[in-house]
Amino acid sequence: MGIIKLNPAYKDYLWGGTKLKENFGKKTDLDIVAESWELSVHPDGPSIVANGEYEGKTFPEYLDAAGKGVLGTKGNAFENFPILIKFIDAKGPLSIQVHPDNEYALRVEHEFGKTEMWYIMDCDPGSFLYFGVNREISKEEFEAKIKDNTLLDVLKAVPVHKGDVFFIPSGTIHAIGAGIQICEIQQNSNSTYRVYDFGRVGKDGKPRELHIKKALDVSNLSPIESDFKPCGPTIKKEDAKVTTMATCHEFTTYVADVDGTLTWDVNEESFGSVIVLDGSLMLEANGQSVQLEKGQTAFIDAATGNTTITGKAQFIYARV
Repeated sequence: MGIIKLNPAYKDYLWGGTKLKENFGKKTDLDIVAESWELSVHPDGPSIVANGEYEGKTFPEYLDAAGKGVLGTKGNAFENFPILIKFIDAKGPLSIQVHPDNEYALRVEHEFGKTEMWYIMDCDPGSFLYFGVNREISKEEFEAKIKDNTLLDVLKAVPVHKGDVFFIPSGTIHAIGAGIQICEIQQNSNSTYRVYDFGRVGKDGKPRELHIKKALDVSNLSPIESDFKPCGPTIKKEDAKVTTMATCHEFTTYVADVDGTLTWDVNEESFGSVIVLDGSLMLEANGQSVQLEKGQTAFIDAATGNTTITGKAQFIYARV
């Protein structure tokens, strides 16, 4: 098919809000939408094909039917589909958490670890998040501060602004703060170790589980230096400005502002994914046209070739 429009899977975690419904057009019966899993093959929430002959099928079902060629040579180098893309609306703060690396996660959780990046789509004035520790600490001190509820004292609190970019390697202690909406591109994993949860309880009325021993095994307890900006340059390309945000073994991401037309070569190396943050655009390739509005996502098969992007919009492009 070439270009596959996707509908997300929704999550109503207790810290979520309503801005994905109000500001990004998400349609669901859930009162709270904490996350929408836009590009997902994960069994905890696969996205759904919204156009063409596979409409109504899950995204994994499409990939199985279409064959490995749609992933590209780099995509096929991974044992499983490599990435998961989400929108996140944090009305309240997320728990303080850490993700394992591949070696630990495969051994303990039987799935890959999680390195991720966040693009700040919007935020309330004064919003902040936690990113690593603010000084070197030992495992013993880390464990003690978890148990006596003083962990926040040794975490690095970072003010956030619309357009900031956070690259979060596995092992980084972190948490999204209240009043922030994020586009997250991550490894295809749902392994999370929670170490502090602000005294909250789950739907069953009980405190949510902490994973202290596993977090002690995987956490980086040294400060990480970052300016929280895109890693690459901004280039002018046709009627657009394109900025490289983050690149690692699992993914490369760009943010683009287009007002007119932009041609994107989706080559044989990798599939592409377009996520519209603002405005609307049309994707056209090989006689196929797909319209995307704010908050919508499309998957583009590898080797689709030159794909014309027309409109006035801001979007994220992700690939491996």
